[in-house]
Amino acid sequence: MSLDGFVTGPDPGPKNGLGNGGEALHIWAFSDDPDDRHIVSESTARSGAVVLGRHLFDIVDGPGGWNDDVGYGAQEVGKPAFIVVTSSPPASVRLSDLDWTFITTGVQDAITSARRRAEDASGASGVDLDVVLMGGGTVIGSAFAAGLLDVLTVHLAPVVLGCGTPLFTSDTPRTALKQLSLIQTPNATHLTCAVG
Repeated sequence: MSLDGFVTGPDPGPKNGLGNGGEALHIWAFSDDPDDRHIVSESTARSGAVVLGRHLFDIVDGPGGWNDDVGYGAQEVGKPAFIVVTSSPPASVRLSDLDWTFITTGVQDAITSARRRAEDASGASGVDLDVVLMGGGTVIGSAFAAGLLDVLTVHLAPVVLGCGTPLFTSDTPRTALKQLSLIQTPNATHLTCAVG
C-alpha cells in the first residue's frame, strides 16, 4: 500500500496491473534485501489457500501476468489453491496448472471455501497453513468491513500515488487494531496487526 492508502496507481487494467506508478508498491517483493526475501518466502510457504477478486485474476492470468518465473509470492511461484470472487467465471484459464475455484456468491463464501481448502492442505502437509486474501482492494476492504479478517498485514511502500485503488474507503468501519509486528526495510514497512 502507498503512504496515501492506495493498492494500485491510477488506471489499473490487464496491461497495466498496478496502474500508473503502482510498480513502486511491490519493489520490496522482488528486492534482494534479506528481510524482504524472508517475508515473501515465509508468507508464500504458509499459504494454504488464496482469495482474490476477478479483476486481479484477469491481470495475473492475462498474457503479461504470472509465468513459470514470477507468480504467487513474487519469485517464489507458490501454488496453493486460488479462490476467485467473481460474478461470472471466465470461459477459459491460461494458467491451467494452478488450482482455480470461482465463487459467484460473494466474499464470505469465498473465504469459507478457502478455509476448507487450507484445512485440507494443512492436513496433507502436517503444517498449519493460512487463508490469505491477496486482493485486490475491494475484496480485502469487503472482508475487513464484514469482520472476516483475523490478521491484517500491510506492506507500506515509501511512495505517494495521489490516486488509484484505495485499500479502505469511507464505508470502512472504524476499527482498533493491535500491532503484532513491525519490520522496516529500505523498500517497505511491513506492519502486521490483529483485527478485533
